[in-house]
Formats: sequence, C-alpha cells, structure tokens
Amino acid sequence: NLSAKVHPLVIFNICDCYVRRPDQAERVIGTLLGSVLPDGTVDIRNSYAVPHTESAEQVALDIEYHHNMLVSHQKVNPKEVIVGWYSTGLGVTGGSALIHDFYSREVPNPVHLTVDTGFRNGEGTIKAYVSVNLALGDRQLAAQFQEIPLDLRMVEAERLGFDILKTTAVDKLPNDLEGMEVTMQRLLALIDDVYKYVDDVVVRKLAPSPSIFFLFVTIAFCYNVCS
Repeated sequence: NLSAKVHPLVIFNICDCYVRRPDQAERVIGTLLGSVLPDGTVDIRNSYAVPHTESAEQVALDIEYHHNMLVSHQKVNPKEVIVGWYSTGLGVTGGSALIHDFYSREVPNPVHLTVDTGFRNGEGTIKAYVSVNLALGDRQLAAQFQEIPLDLRMVEAERLGFDILKTTAVDKLPNDLEGMEVTMQRLLALIDDVYKYVDDVVVRKLAPSPSIFFLFVTIAFCYNVCS
C-alpha cells in the first residue's frame, strides 16, 4: 500500500543537475529528502545530486559528499530526512540494486525515483519503486524492484513550467566557446537592425529617437567588449 508524492521542484532540480553533469557521466544519481506522512505516503520535497562513477561491473558513490550535503540541508530544514534516491534515465538499470542497498542502510524501505530527462515522445516518464525481497520459504533469493503509485501534483504555474521543460529539453549546457558564438550571432543580428534603422532615418522613413540611439550605443559597447 506504499505510495509516494513528489513536488515539482524536485523534478526541476533533477533535470538541472542532469544538464550540468560532468562530460563523462551518462546519468545523474542523487538523494531524495522529505518525510513520511501519517497515512504512509512518502512526501518527496527536496533532492541533491551525489557524485558517482560507474561501469558495467560496479557503481561507486561519493559517500562523504552525500553525508556533508545531508548535514547542510538539515541545518536549513531539520524535518527533511532521507526518503530514498533518484537516477535519471528510463526505468531501473543493472547497477540500481547496489545503490539501493546503500540507501537501505541509510533509511528503512527507501523509494527509488527514476526521471526520464530525455522526454521521449514529448513526455517526461517519472516512476517510483521500492525493493521487495523474494524468498522461498525461509531462504531469501533476491530483491526485486516493484513500482508504486506516484502522485505528481502541480498548480497551474508549475504545470506550464513543466510543459515548457518538456518541449525545450537540452542534453548539455554549451561550453564557453559555444556560448560566445551564440552571443556574437545575436549581437551581429542586432547590429544589422541598427544599420537598417539608420538607413530608414536617413531617408526619412522613420523619425530619430533618443531612446533607440542609447540602445544602439549599448549594443556597440557590448560588441566591442565581446570582440
């Protein structure tokens, strides 16, 4: 009967961490914070990414960083405790059991939240799981992830933000050179508008405007700084 409720801020935070992830990382892993409500619902209200390395055979978390972040968060929100962990991607992966085992030592019955940051088909697939032990008699055989109901309630403003996030998915932030290139392209487009405006003023198609003149001076200054 276990269920979970996740606040939109958590999803936005996870997507932001994914975009800012290290170049060599294929996904982001992190800790979920919140509380367990009286009816047993796991209320997920906050999160933070935890540096990790992984290969086909093993996954290693930066446990010291995780504990330092937890202490820092609880200084601000002492009522928020660990309720589970998250990973980006579609569904459970091979190394999930190892990470879940670590969080099982941090908190009883942690929730595993998966967020599809690729927004396949324009939809962000978000699911929650818990680990269920499979046993034969008194002998424990293995642990299996079982999906649980997940409530993602949003007010209208949050829904609009989430819809925009789905339609403008970005895999990585541009590096410094790429960012400079985009900035220069925009400045050059503005300078073309300046030339057109000046030509229109000269042939008396438009009246000169002091406010527009100062705007053009600002554009020229920005161009000189960037170049």
